Amino acid sequence: MFSISGPSIVLAAILSFCCAGCSRLPQGTLLPAAVAETEGTSTVPLLVATSRSRSAADDGSMFGTERANQASYASIGVSIPPDAARKIGQVQWPTSLPGDPRQSFVTVSADHLDKRSFTAALSAAAKGRARGKVLLFVHGFNNRFDEAVYRFAQIVHDSGAPAVPVLFSWPSRGAVSLRAYRDDLESATASRDVVDDLLESIAQSPNVKEVTVLCHSMGCSLTLQALWSRASRIGKVGAKIKNVLLVAPDVDVDVFRKKMHEMQARPRFALFLSQDDGALKLSKSIWGGVTRLGDVDPDQEPYRSDFRRHGILVFDLTHLRGDAHSRAFEDVTSVMGMIEARLAAGQEMTEARSVSNPSE
Repeated sequence: MFSISGPSIVLAAILSFCCAGCSRLPQGTLLPAAVAETEGTSTVPLLVATSRSRSAADDGSMFGTERANQASYASIGVSIPPDAARKIGQVQWPTSLPGDPRQSFVTVSADHLDKRSFTAALSAAAKGRARGKVLLFVHGFNNRFDEAVYRFAQIVHDSGAPAVPVLFSWPSRGAVSLRAYRDDLESATASRDVVDDLLESIAQSPNVKEVTVLCHSMGCSLTLQALWSRASRIGKVGAKIKNVLLVAPDVDVDVFRKKMHEMQARPRFALFLSQDDGALKLSKSIWGGVTRLGDVDPDQEPYRSDFRRHGILVFDLTHLRGDAHSRAFEDVTSVMGMIEARLAAGQEMTEARSVSNPSE
């Protein structure tokens, strides 16, 4: 399954995949903090579905790294510091708990829900100012549950996306090694049916009119499997699932082309890639040289013709600043700007382009 060329690739794995590991959250981050209202802060309310096992101890982690037999649900509120105290596109990780809301992200509420309560909360939120739109985020490799929560809160806040934010968190180990990569891939694959069921639950809500799915890295493999499964099972992905945004997808490019061919009446797909993505180049090596979707040159054949044939919009982020594997979430001109433009006032995604630094 995997091709390992020697001990040097293990070191490369550690260096390349540490996109979240250099500044990890302290344990207990999701314990709600009793903080006074601070001028300029804002709270992002998230709904959560997960295939992770529920933590046995009340230690503020909520969900762990093991797989559960069934889906669990939660609602979490994250306080965002004032704009003057932060840079758009970045998560201000608290260095100690409970965290200073003037300087860092702080959890202000965290509640476990049953499926009925989750569905009711989703319906109520969709009926409000979200205007029937839902944004579902599926995170990638090497993400603890709390890290996925804070990253998605940042995406929602900085994009200004007028949608109900729903996080799907699969049981990533939140660790960096080839063994962790293998375990994460197996856990992501095992979560396919849970994502399928979640999409069905969201689509069945009469107040939901449109769903956009945003996935990152290995989470894109899981997302594509779930969408393909739905199309195979019921003959279509579903009319309410309008857009799928693939960010740095760690997906076999040939598998992607095959699934695009097999999926009928599929949603609009947008691909955000970087040709200097070291993490995906490493993944290519792990897979024995199999090209990853997020690392292709979209101007080369057969990719250029395939993307056009299947109506896939391509956004090349190679020239943006920041870490290639996560820069899409850190630059307001890329994915976050895309989300805002697509969801606000019913605007359409209409053309592919290369995204450059705003200062250029």
